[in-house]
Amino acid sequence: MKNVFKATATKLPDGLQVETNSRSFKILYDEPEQLGGTDQGINPVEAILTALGACQTIVAFAFAKAKRFDLQGFRVELEGDLDPDGFTGRNPDVRKGFTEIRYNMFFNTTEPQDKVDAFAEFIEKTCPVTDTLLNGVKLVNSGAIIE
Repeated sequence: MKNVFKATATKLPDGLQVETNSRSFKILYDEPEQLGGTDQGINPVEAILTALGACQTIVAFAFAKAKRFDLQGFRVELEGDLDPDGFTGRNPDVRKGFTEIRYNMFFNTTEPQDKVDAFAEFIEKTCPVTDTLLNGVKLVNSGAIIE
């Protein structure tokens, strides 16, 4: 059985601020001032990085006990390369999205390195956000609706 997740995104009056909603939760997005925003929230590509790190962290803690892995603490540090000339239209030959995302997983554990490496690989293979980024997803625009 599949789950359907839903979200909305609505432009706010200030700068490039966008309020997003999913279930009963809200997130404010914005752009840095040098990209025309008011710098009141992370931007969507930063959200991709945080979503990847959060997903990997959730997978780590959700499965540690079942995998008999001693996990006392965990964090992910991520960075991605993106040339804004692509999405701003200054250079049509530049990709609009990330060209590379790099991350390091930091484990607070008593486990040996080989078991940490195997668990890190399990996290990568199990994380839905990792899967989405690696394998892409079908995007369906269901139409443009005038309100």
